[in-house]
Amino acid sequence: MIASLNRLVDLVEDRLDEDLDVARLAAALGTTEYHLRRLFSSLAGMPLSEYVRRRRMTVAAAEVVGGSGDLLGIGVRYGYRSAEAFGRAFRAVHGVSPGQARRDGGPLRTQPRLRFRLTVEGAAPMDVRLVTRPAFRLVGHAARVPLVHEGVNAAIQQHVASLPREEHARLKALGDAEPAGLLAVSADLDPDRREGTELTYLHGVVVSDEVEVPDDLDVLPVPAGSWAVFRAEGTYPETLQHVWAATATEWFPSNPWRLRPGPEVVAVLDRADDFSTATVELWLPVEPA
Repeated sequence: MIASLNRLVDLVEDRLDEDLDVARLAAALGTTEYHLRRLFSSLAGMPLSEYVRRRRMTVAAAEVVGGSGDLLGIGVRYGYRSAEAFGRAFRAVHGVSPGQARRDGGPLRTQPRLRFRLTVEGAAPMDVRLVTRPAFRLVGHAARVPLVHEGVNAAIQQHVASLPREEHARLKALGDAEPAGLLAVSADLDPDRREGTELTYLHGVVVSDEVEVPDDLDVLPVPAGSWAVFRAEGTYPETLQHVWAATATEWFPSNPWRLRPGPEVVAVLDRADDFSTATVELWLPVEPA
């Protein structure tokens, strides 16, 4: 996977002046757009689309400052149809207009070309198992919330806290399949996993086809497939967020599996009364790479 990401960076560099067909590039690299975008975002710390934008503006800035051609022509070459659109994009990255940069030579904020390397950590072995599950249903209470990479997600916290205590017990009694217990489900995630983009969060359980679901609950059907299940314990939610990051930096690059579209499910197996610490399982939908 590391080699594929580096090849992607090379292909991006070759196509800075044209629209990037990520699906076609992913197919050429023997993977999927979904997996490629997720892994790139996790490892690079920015979405693929943002990296492309920054690299375009870095190369465009060199042409602007170098005085090679009129500003509109440079903007058009890098995909902008007007001087205003190019100016807005240029200022968003560099903090100055193209005209100011040409006159003053900067300041400029350049994005270096990325290079991915696999770092062997080995200090903390990952507790993971692979599970194949038939189709199942996730049922519970859903809400649209923003994606937060670090720390407590206030919108999720508020959503769960708004449910009456007896509702948690009702949901738990309704669940009859694995993953067991009350679940935190994230679905409809942005392919680039950009901070602040909206996702569907469901607080609920897994039920089999035999269970009659009450009309007041939301239902999320999940097709059959394989899952990588990562178990961890420690401070919450930091430990869970660190485990997700480690799947991208350690597990996927060294195992013949890739992410497939589907919800990400967190099962809380045990927790402190104040939820400061917890033992959790992170279920990620996967397929052979």
